[in-house]
Order: sequence, then C-alpha cells, then structure tokens
Amino acid sequence: MAIQLAICAPAAAANLKPSTTTKYRVTGVVKDALGRPIKQAALAIQGSNGRVVAHASSNDAGEFSFNLLRRGVYAVVATKDGFKTVTAIVTVSARGAAPVVVAMEAEKSVSLAVAAKRLNKSRNSLSPDTGGSKYTFTAQAIQQLPQGSNTSLNQVILQAPGVAQDSYGQIHVRGDHADLQYRINGIQLPEGITGFGQALSPRFAQSISLLTGALPAQYGLRTAGIVDIKTKDGLLDNLADVDFYGGQRGTTQPSFEYGGSKGNFSYFMTGQYLGTDRGLEPPTSGPTAIHDTSNQGSGFGYFEYLISPTTRLSLITGSAINHFQIPANPNQPQVFALQGVPVYPSAKVRDNQFEQNYFNVLALQGTVGSNFDYQIAPFSRYSTVTFDPDHTGDLIYNGAASRVFRSDWGNGFQLDTAYHGLTNHTFRLGGYFDAERAEIDNHESAFPAVGGVQSSPVPTSITDNLALQSWIYSGYLQDERKMTEKLTINYGVRFDLYDGLVRADQASPRIAAEYKLFKGTTLHAGYARQFTPPPTELVSTTSIAAFEHTTGAPASKGNSTPTVERDHLFDAGVTQDILPGLNVGIDSYYKKASDLIDEGQFGPALIFETFNYNKGRVWGVEFTSSYTHESFYAYDNFAYSVAQGTQVVSGQFNFTPAELSYISSHYVFLDHDQTFTNSSGAVYNWRGWMFSVDAIYGSGLRSGFANTGNLPFYIQVDAGITRRLPLPNNGGALEFRTAIVNLADHTYLVRNGTGIGVFADQYGPRRALYGGIKWELPFTKSASAQTP
Repeated sequence: MAIQLAICAPAAAANLKPSTTTKYRVTGVVKDALGRPIKQAALAIQGSNGRVVAHASSNDAGEFSFNLLRRGVYAVVATKDGFKTVTAIVTVSARGAAPVVVAMEAEKSVSLAVAAKRLNKSRNSLSPDTGGSKYTFTAQAIQQLPQGSNTSLNQVILQAPGVAQDSYGQIHVRGDHADLQYRINGIQLPEGITGFGQALSPRFAQSISLLTGALPAQYGLRTAGIVDIKTKDGLLDNLADVDFYGGQRGTTQPSFEYGGSKGNFSYFMTGQYLGTDRGLEPPTSGPTAIHDTSNQGSGFGYFEYLISPTTRLSLITGSAINHFQIPANPNQPQVFALQGVPVYPSAKVRDNQFEQNYFNVLALQGTVGSNFDYQIAPFSRYSTVTFDPDHTGDLIYNGAASRVFRSDWGNGFQLDTAYHGLTNHTFRLGGYFDAERAEIDNHESAFPAVGGVQSSPVPTSITDNLALQSWIYSGYLQDERKMTEKLTINYGVRFDLYDGLVRADQASPRIAAEYKLFKGTTLHAGYARQFTPPPTELVSTTSIAAFEHTTGAPASKGNSTPTVERDHLFDAGVTQDILPGLNVGIDSYYKKASDLIDEGQFGPALIFETFNYNKGRVWGVEFTSSYTHESFYAYDNFAYSVAQGTQVVSGQFNFTPAELSYISSHYVFLDHDQTFTNSSGAVYNWRGWMFSVDAIYGSGLRSGFANTGNLPFYIQVDAGITRRLPLPNNGGALEFRTAIVNLADHTYLVRNGTGIGVFADQYGPRRALYGGIKWELPFTKSASAQTP
C-alpha cells in the first residue's frame, strides 16, 4: 500500500485570493497505492532547518492544505497508523509549488491474493452486461453435472435457456447458426475454423457465462451469444488432481489439473485426452457405429505475474488436436460406376477428418489511481481442418471425392478501458483489431457428365484453391449511468469496419436500461444495432466453371459473394425472486436482419459453407427458474423460438433451382430453427453423496424440402452419482463418479439428411455407462477443506 501526495500550485493558480498575511498556499490529497483517498492522515510541513511550520489532517476525500508566508524548500511529512512514514519535498517559488506525488508503503504489504482479487474485480468492471441476460455456470455447478468437468463445453452451454442442440458438436443460441463469441478473461478470441472438435474445455473455467440480448457497445461482430469464460489461476485456485474417466463406447478420458504460485508468479495448467468409438453422431441408430473412432487431445495454460498490487501480466495459451473417423452408412445403393471396382459396400467407406487449434493471448491489466481500469491484449490463433476422403467410396456413392484443407491464422489486439471518476457514471472506451488469412484448398475427383448424367467411369481431377485476407477494425464508446438507486442506463455506440470479401462498415448505437422495481424484481430492456461479417474461414467462392460437365457440378450456377449481416435487435425481460431461494424470469427478443448469414453442410466433408438470405426475422421468448434450499438445487429453462429467412443472395450454387425458386417468394424456416427447447436439472447432496440429473428436450430441427418439415421431438435424461472421500494422513482425497447418458435409451434423430445444408442422418447418443476416479493430490489445498 502507498499514500500519494499531490502538492498543488499557489493561491493565484487556484483562483484563491491571498490574505494580507498569507502569500502561498500548498494543497494536496492523500491516496493509497490503489489510488483511494485516505482520511485522517497526519501531515506536517517542515522548513529547511527541520522545524515544523504547520500541521494539517486529510479530510474524508483525502484532501489537505497548508498556508505559508515564505518561499523556500519544504518537506511534507505524512504519518498514519498502519503505514510507514513518508516525506515529500516541495519547492515553493514565486510561481508556487509544482504538483508532486509521493507513495507511502503500508507496514504490512497487501497480500498477493487480495491484490489478485482486486484486479479481478477491476477486470470485471471492463465488461458490463446491463440490459442483457446472463446465465452463469460456476465451477461448482459444472462439477455438479452428471459427468462433472468431463462434460464438453457445448453440453454445458446446452443447459442454458434458448440453446438448441445440433449435430457435430454445434449449438444454436436464439435462432442463430453459430454466431457465438468466445471470451477468456474478457478477451475475445479470434475465430477458428468450425469443425466439430471442442477447442475449449470447461475444466479450466472458474465460471462460464452466456450473455444474450441487447448487449453494451463493447460486444460486437458475433453477438447471438457471448460465452464469457473466467479462468482458474494458480494463486486463487491452488490445486492439483488427476482424473481417470471412461466407460462404454470405448471411452477413455484421462485428465489433470495443476495450479500453484511462487512469489508474484502463479500458474494453472490442465490437459485431457479423449478416445471414443462414438466420436460423431452416426447415420445408424444402433449403439455401436461403423468407423466412428475419435482421438482428441487438448491443453490449456494460464500464467500470471503481479508486477505491482495494481498491475499484472498474464499469458493464456491453449491447443486442441482432434482426429475423427466419419461414420459409415451401410446398405446404400451404388450410384456411380468406377472403372475396375464393380462392388464397394458403403459400410467400407472410410472418410477421416483432422483438426488443429492453437491460441495465445498476452494481457497487461491494471488500475491507475482509484478511477481508471485498463486491459490491453495482443492475441493470435491458428486453426486447420483437413478432410481426407475415401477416394473409391466417395466417387461411387457421391460422384465426387474431395480432399479439403482449410486453415485460418488470425492476429490482432484488444483494448478496454473504464473511467469511474464522475459520480454515477462509468465511461468505457476500447477497440479491437483482427487480421486474418484463410487458405481454402480443394482437390476433387469427379466423373465426366453430360446433362448431369455420368458419361465415363474414369474420373478427372480438379484443383480449386483460394487464399483470402480480411481485416476488422472496431471501436466503441459507452457511458453506464446510474440515474437513481433503482435505474441504470447504458448507452453508447460502436463502429466496425470489415475489409475482406467485401468492404463494409457501420456505426451501431446501443441503449439499455435496468430498473429494480422493488426488492427482488428487476426489469431490463434494450436496443442494439448489430454488424456481423461472414466468417472468412468458412466462405467458399467455388469456381463453378471448373466443375462444369462433371458429376461434381453444383445444381445451380449462382455464386454471389457472401456479405455482412446487419440487424436491429430488441430485447426486454424481468426477473423475480418469489420466495427465498426461488427465482423466475422471462425474456423476449425480436431481430430484424438484412443479408442474414446462415451456414450448411452441403457435401460429405464436415465443413460448413456460408451463404446469405436477403432478409431474415428471428423472435422468441425464454422462461427461466431456479430453486435452492439447503442441500437441494433445481432449475428449468424453456424457450420458444422462430427463425426465418427469404431470398438466397449468396452461395446459390449450394441449392437446387427448385429450392431457390421457392425461397425467393417465401419466408422459410432456417435449418437450425427449433420451435421449443427445454433444459432442466437437479442436484441433491446427502451425507457426502451427490446425486444429479439433467435433461434436454427439443421439438426437432427442420427437415424436408426448403425446411418445410421438422423432425420428431426428443428427450434425453442424464444422471450421475458422486462420492468424495478425504484420505487419512493428509493423503488428499478421492472422488468417485458414475454417470449414465440417455438414461431411458431413447433413440432419436438430430438430423435426417434432408433440409437446407444437411447432408446425412445423425442420431443422438444411446444409453452408455461411464465412471471415474479423481485423486486430489495432498500438496495443495487441504482436501478436507473442499466440499463437493
């Protein structure tokens, strides 16, 4: 801790009239190392001979003053219980005294843990959520899921309101296809290529929040939902454990966590491996899929150094490397003839996909005085997806075999600042820059064709490679104003410039209000103008001419370039504490979109293509409820949603002429639209045992010609039992976990191979039993001090 003394100019500079006996006035303010004013500090000013000329005491604002008769060199001596005495030298000339700042250290230094918590609070103040909805999973809530921290990130988020399940690890929030933004400690990660591996794990999260609605101006680009992850760190989460988890479907999932600190340096690391014989949703309904093995590995590290009690430097790094076999679909009829291969069973088709993701963030974060918070963070992310086809099988069944490689390298920085110096106001100013380069390579074999009919059994080769560069420049300014004790308003504007496939920009005003009607009742409402660029790494600008007169030719020839989406979003809701422990809420939203962005899988490669609808409209209502009483916790979230678009204006080659004609004159449901969605769960702790259950319900995603139909509803219930036993002689603790996925073994389709941008059937998981043992090592936190 330190006391700061600001010694100000003489009376003339302060517009004060000097008396006939006082020629000079020295004023100042006393602050600690965090910039907070200190009251009742004792101050004395000494002349050059060491004699005390005057005494003073700081007021509640830390301010003080001295009146002096002569020019000269003086010493201001400050004392206060709990602080070391400090002296500041002041020179009083004919022009007065120049301002000075003097630091006084506390007799007992601020603990590293306290400093870290204050910096965490400062970092949180950079990211408001006024006017939106926020649903948070704490580390404890994640542990209370049936599979605990072995649950994948998308399955965790699926328990939040308004989130719909899709195949290949995808989730959709409030009727948008993807359009999710991932933040780690307030820093937006650049986008990676969308495959179906999980690049992030809930294992390293201290909390995971899903932010939706009309959010403040600092949130832009991807705004259907903000997945805000606060990481564990070694200073506040001093832990070490090893977890061995696995079960049916050939599942093996070992993992570890290790965090600690030494002096001002702290660290947290985690890693896991997942091997399974059911890596993707297969096109067959049985519990055992054909050719569906997956090997996935990921790691994460957080390293932090406290430069001072008000400044820290942190490094965030992570990687994920995943290999997937693409499930085979048996008993399919051969469609095309390949020379020399009269018979090739579809059950023998062996497609594979390999994905890599790497990201790094370096963040400098701190506070200046008591009123200014900041964080600046350069970042980098590199991701690749490689699809290796079964050359023979894909030619026979699809008429084309494509080896697809896509990579994306994004680099940039983010700056966020907050100023709290004016009463009832918090001003925030920041910016974001991202430069991306995407490589899109397609090496395809296809048969010659005349009028769409195969004319030769000998395939030809086609190369279609492309490199894309894009730049994004963003800035925002906002004011969060506390109008009254009950009413808070956040208003601001952001500006985004996208220079890539097209060049476009937009100024986006935002305004939101939160009103505490009375105790336990909070209303919120907001409006947001939004600007969403097309994801560079997903864009395909296929040269249609290169595939003409082959079986790989698209059904339509339109190939307009994907462009940015522009939206008007309105959101309003209320939360109510009905009884102690019982909370309910309702939230509604409406989005009007121009050039609405959507994605679809239009071929055997499990990589998604971007296209635009000319106009789109999305609306819905969400209901949330939770109840807590002693050792029991339960929640239920229900959502109604409609997402529609009309007139395809880019990527037309992915559609049939009949679909394009129909969509040109009709609003059609988007392929990821699901009318009703529900998630619920409960946890009960009893004498060291923890019983947990969660469930998801979906009315079914869209299917059929132009998404005019929908799949049947489904319900999946998962359950788990956990027992934690401290070991004697300070041996740590053991945690035993058993989980059952799809308890009722309900067979259901996530997709049925029809609809816009849907290539094959995909079935949800069948019933499977899993179990694990986690050893919490004894050389960190006391095992007996932790509770499940």
